[in-house]
Amino acid sequence: MGGRRRGAAGNDYSYVSPVVKYLLFMFNFLFWIISLVMVSIGVYARMMKHAEAAWACLSVDPAIMLMVVGVLMFFLTFCGCVGSLRENICLLQTFCICLTVIFLLQVAAGVLGFIFSDKARSKVTEVINNSIVHYRDDIDLQNLIDYGQKEFGCCGGVAYTDWSQNMYFNCSQDNPSRERCSVPYSCCIISQNKEVINTMCGQGMQELEYTEAGKQIYTNGCIDKLVNWIHSNLFLLGGIALGLAIPQLVGILLSQLLINQIKDQIELQNYQFKHQSDPWR
Repeated sequence: MGGRRRGAAGNDYSYVSPVVKYLLFMFNFLFWIISLVMVSIGVYARMMKHAEAAWACLSVDPAIMLMVVGVLMFFLTFCGCVGSLRENICLLQTFCICLTVIFLLQVAAGVLGFIFSDKARSKVTEVINNSIVHYRDDIDLQNLIDYGQKEFGCCGGVAYTDWSQNMYFNCSQDNPSRERCSVPYSCCIISQNKEVINTMCGQGMQELEYTEAGKQIYTNGCIDKLVNWIHSNLFLLGGIALGLAIPQLVGILLSQLLINQIKDQIELQNYQFKHQSDPWR
């Protein structure tokens, strides 16, 4: 059991291993610090945004996502830290159960996403289209979309004409925007040989035919590019998933091991208390 004996009579025998106890504490303390950093970054990014954009697109706001994940991590790791130090079964069980539920939800999401890939694709399409609508409302979202379009060499969700969903790039005749029928600069095909880069290369691209527009911008949508990238990097994604799963499994194992040791220690103390006046002990 990894216990220790400090007295000849065995009265100070302990089932609780200090190695397990402090290893679990250090494990949780590390992720507790990470959660504080995540929440701080999320709050700072949120405060730096304009008030009118504060509630524009919460469902796709990276700052909100960072804060939510950080707060959840803070609560779980706090339970793990205090529970391991104080040998509190209630806190340790809360930590273990929550971590197990999160792990099972991740596994279920991965399995369901694989089985119902069509529905997952439609959900991704919905998220991307919503992001296009709010492109100018959130600077973080705008930078994220621009990075994705440059990295994958794509434009829009299904095609470059999806940018007409945005009020600034909309192709309707009554649209007064100077970016009418255009696409963002991140859609442009940038030649390495050009000394002067034309940042207005996306102007009026939605009015051109597919083949004509393809000479200056990426015309394929990002959804197909993303799906192809996932299929080409399954081993990488599997490694990332395994890297996320291992710390969770370690936390579950250590917490459950410490809970069992504490329970054994309580049984030992109860037994000693009942037989402390036993002359035959």
